[in-house]
Amino acid sequence: MWAYESVFYQIYPLGFCGAPFENDGVEVNRIQKVIDWIPHIKKLGANAIYFSPVFESDTHGYNTRDYTKIDKRLGTNADFAKVCDALHKEGIRVVLDGVFNHVGIHFAPFMDFMEKGEKSAYRDWFYPKQYPVRIDPACYECVGDYPYMPRLNGANGEVRNYVQKVLLYWLEHAHIDGWRFDVADELDHHAVTIWREAVKQAYPDALM
Repeated sequence: MWAYESVFYQIYPLGFCGAPFENDGVEVNRIQKVIDWIPHIKKLGANAIYFSPVFESDTHGYNTRDYTKIDKRLGTNADFAKVCDALHKEGIRVVLDGVFNHVGIHFAPFMDFMEKGEKSAYRDWFYPKQYPVRIDPACYECVGDYPYMPRLNGANGEVRNYVQKVLLYWLEHAHIDGWRFDVADELDHHAVTIWREAVKQAYPDALM
């Protein structure tokens, strides 16, 4: 496996690119700043980059709004794909942070769950405790006691299928080289096995 012989350079994109902490909804192509740093990264001897969260989120990247879009504060999906292409041309592989243990409160299925409660089609995507649902750990499981990061239910088949599509989408769209799972010790182990098998079947050389 190529990763075992690689030297990784970690980048926290929102900070590295000087994005505002709060997602202001303004689209700015900041992610291409990474291209300017390629000579420096190569000079250090690194040949792989691990990007902390790059997906649309509320603030710090770990409260995801949309796994299928690059955060507007960083640019567009096409902007990110160009960065990946530039890195690959220089022999640098790309690994993304997969934050699939939890989401942000503006993740569309969670917003539906908040609005419709027990009648929501996404109710079982989460871990309800009581209704009506409000932004409160007493109403649903979350990361620690952070109400703005509700836990996703990886044991749910719809959630597993959704995440699997996300994993494969970025491997295909941006030609990334692998995934790192955030809070991996809390993920549903059966789900992780399914995701790994799906990715490896389509992309045998991908890091999981």
